[in-house]
Amino acid sequence: MVHDDGSSDRNILILGGSYGGISVAHYTLKHTMPVLPHNNHKVILISTASEAICRQACPRALVSDDFFPQEKLFVSIPKQFEQYPADQFGFIHGSVTSVDHENRTVSIKGKSDSQTQTLSFHALIIATGASTPSPLFGFNYNDEKALRAAWARFRSGLKTAKNIFIAGGGPAGVETAGELGEYLNGRAGFFESKPQSLRVPITVITSGSNILPNLRPSIAATAEGYLAKVGVTVIKGKKVVQVSPASAGIIRNEVASKATLTLDDGSVFEADLFIPATGYKPNTGFISNDLLSSNGQVETNPSTLRVDKAGPRIYAIGDVSTYARPAVHSIMAAIPVLGAHIKRDLLLAAGKSEIEVGMEKEFKEEKKETQMVPIGTSKGVGAAMGWRLPSWAVWLLKGRDYWLWTVEPVWSGKQWAKEAK
Repeated sequence: MVHDDGSSDRNILILGGSYGGISVAHYTLKHTMPVLPHNNHKVILISTASEAICRQACPRALVSDDFFPQEKLFVSIPKQFEQYPADQFGFIHGSVTSVDHENRTVSIKGKSDSQTQTLSFHALIIATGASTPSPLFGFNYNDEKALRAAWARFRSGLKTAKNIFIAGGGPAGVETAGELGEYLNGRAGFFESKPQSLRVPITVITSGSNILPNLRPSIAATAEGYLAKVGVTVIKGKKVVQVSPASAGIIRNEVASKATLTLDDGSVFEADLFIPATGYKPNTGFISNDLLSSNGQVETNPSTLRVDKAGPRIYAIGDVSTYARPAVHSIMAAIPVLGAHIKRDLLLAAGKSEIEVGMEKEFKEEKKETQMVPIGTSKGVGAAMGWRLPSWAVWLLKGRDYWLWTVEPVWSGKQWAKEAK
């Protein structure tokens, strides 16, 4: 157990190597470590992958490596932290197997040697994100090699597929359908509602009354029109209740397998390729159920991002947390608040007074309609802060490269060079 007497190492453990984990690591190293009175604090980032990825780009990246410069799509996590002293930062390529919040320890299974080590922590930040049903959309408790292998297998199936079915009408399903549709079928002309001939028919199945449920129906209708222009049909108000074989689409080796899909109305479809894009599962299998919400996320104070039930100096951010709806812009907005609370709590633990550390900050989630959904390489729909965006604006901000233009400052820490006041 870690004590506050300055005699033991004070590990600041960060679980997860994506937007939340990397950002809070940079923020802490830049703005908290230099002012701590003891030099025995160390930030240790633990990630199942040794590389970070612009995860939002997966719907386009899974089609072909030609769309993105791979050295920008995947970047080495340790390389982003070479700018800091070695005694202040450490990286562990491994999987967290358990968190004991009462005894304040974390157990990690290494990727290279499969050995398990246990580290004590002085502060803990949980940023392990969430996994999708399909292994095509992220690391899913695995690493970049597994993702690339899944893409390679899917592309091999794409060469001979005569149809594609996608379950899920959210952004991942719609974006993937749009990318595949344009890549395989092209885009219909200005006066045409759909391509004159289809190389590969694509079907999106959603249980909702509209696709893109977080956007108003009129925007969803526009998206459906754009999908039709690239050969995508949408089935609404229906749910896939059975997939045979059950592993089709969800296991890396079976992302290109044929599948029989049964819907809740009894209709049956034979799919050459099946992509499940319905929902996500928080990566919290290593955390005590006492700290989780009913949907498996870490129960987090929405104002402070502290995990109040877990004890002092334990926090959560990103898709793994209940603090806000899953969205990168919510993570970016919350980092300065989380960083300020980590700094404040560590200074208090080091003996500083309440007057010296200043007032707490408060995070407030932006709940106005905000979402951007590219549909192919030139179209898109969306809204920002409640304002509907024209297609060209969605293309300019996101659709041209799926936010790849924004990630370098985040990965390198430049985004967090200045401390928020």
